[in-house]
Amino acid sequence: MANQVINGKQIVSDIRGQLKEEIDALAAEGFRPGLAVVLVGEDPASAVYVRNKAKACEQVGIYSEVHRLPAETSQAELLELVDKLNRDANIHGILVQLPLPKHISEDAVIDAIAVEKDVDGFHPINVGNLSIGKPSLLPCTPAGIIEIIKRTGVTIAGKRAVVIGRSNIVGKPVSMLLLREHATVTICHSRTANMKELCREADILVVAIGKPKFVTKEFVKPGAVVIDVGINRLEDGSLAGDVDFDDVVDTAGPITPVPGVVGPMTITMLLANTVQAAKALRK
Repeated sequence: MANQVINGKQIVSDIRGQLKEEIDALAAEGFRPGLAVVLVGEDPASAVYVRNKAKACEQVGIYSEVHRLPAETSQAELLELVDKLNRDANIHGILVQLPLPKHISEDAVIDAIAVEKDVDGFHPINVGNLSIGKPSLLPCTPAGIIEIIKRTGVTIAGKRAVVIGRSNIVGKPVSMLLLREHATVTICHSRTANMKELCREADILVVAIGKPKFVTKEFVKPGAVVIDVGINRLEDGSLAGDVDFDDVVDTAGPITPVPGVVGPMTITMLLANTVQAAKALRK
């Protein structure tokens, strides 16, 4: 398969265009999906993510609220806000931006979000439904990765997939989604022996470990799909993925540059989850 740098901008534009048509049709019936995003503290990266999410909602016509709380907000105060949003009929999706200040339990906050409004897909019930193949709101980055792979034209069924990274946010759920698509899946992590050899067997390689330029061409089977989830800031201020793009690009088949593909797709899947949740709650 010839190299193909995946055009994330085009994929995102296509999906958001479809979502906007669906949302416009709902709005014409007097119903508009609503998303609430909660930001606690002033983490710069989180603030950027929240701005991007609000902008994306405006683009497709989703009603959005951003609740900015000071870093000293107590866990009880945050849980009170979550409970209020759970009961708000105009809000169909709730996202509490992570990470949270250290004095607040992320698990307690995630558990408090109504399952049907958990558009991050992090609630234990949604995670459990994902693991056993029941319908659920899917975690946004893994769902976006599957959509990216499909839009390259690659058939996932029957392929050998390797995932580097075992996080609850990306590694584990994307492995389960690849299994759902009938791939044969191997998960590699910090204690995996012979990682390069395992990766070179992969038709699909997903990298999510948070180590800049960790994956070089020695990891990559010629023509393999390479999805780079990492985004790391280097000493010179530039951004790099977990894959050494310049080294790998001539070996890989379809490959995602960093930034520009997985990040925008994650937000796009958040929009899709909000629409899905809204339609389910409307019934």
